Amino acid sequence: MFDAKNFQDTTNVSRETMDKLEIYADLLVRWQKKMNLVGSGTIDDVWWRHFYDSAQLLPLVLANYNKKDGIDGDRSLKWVDFGAGAGFPGLVVAIMGGGEVHLVESNGKKCTFMRQVIRETGANAVVHQCRIEDMPPFDADIVTSRALASMELLMAFAQPFIGKNTEIWLLKGQDVDEELTKSTISRNIPIVRYKSKTDPNGVILQIKC
Repeated sequence: MFDAKNFQDTTNVSRETMDKLEIYADLLVRWQKKMNLVGSGTIDDVWWRHFYDSAQLLPLVLANYNKKDGIDGDRSLKWVDFGAGAGFPGLVVAIMGGGEVHLVESNGKKCTFMRQVIRETGANAVVHQCRIEDMPPFDADIVTSRALASMELLMAFAQPFIGKNTEIWLLKGQDVDEELTKSTISRNIPIVRYKSKTDPNGVILQIKC
């Protein structure tokens, strides 16, 4: 079983960051007993299925986003995470120091949970309880989502948040090829694939807007 120690050994996060992630994980397990925050079959493997699955996104973004021309690599990134649910991947990214993360979620109980995690960890994150299409737009550096909707719908959701330097990073499953075939994404938009470290059939897509 991939536990908290395995997570720290694999990601090499600081002890302070690890303490915050463990607070998050403890809250998740406790709250899961009262409400369905994540799939019931995944709670016993939470460090692999949710925390490491989310954490793998940050080093990819930091290593590749700053290669884009005209971007100041020293500034903090501004993220928007669609359908944040219980905070994956956005809240993990925030606790790991990825920048300012805006978590968009319509479920009130999940929003209450994420706000509790933010209070107890001091994460640089803001919860927006609303439907994605009702979220006040702003120029984001990174738009992300994990297992929320089709490529077509996610690209439509992302449009109001796309500025000069925006990239879209999506954690997708085994149906990604079918989704890309059905989508109307311009063939001129570069899409880079990275293999998921937690799912043999999963990929992380970097869409350079």
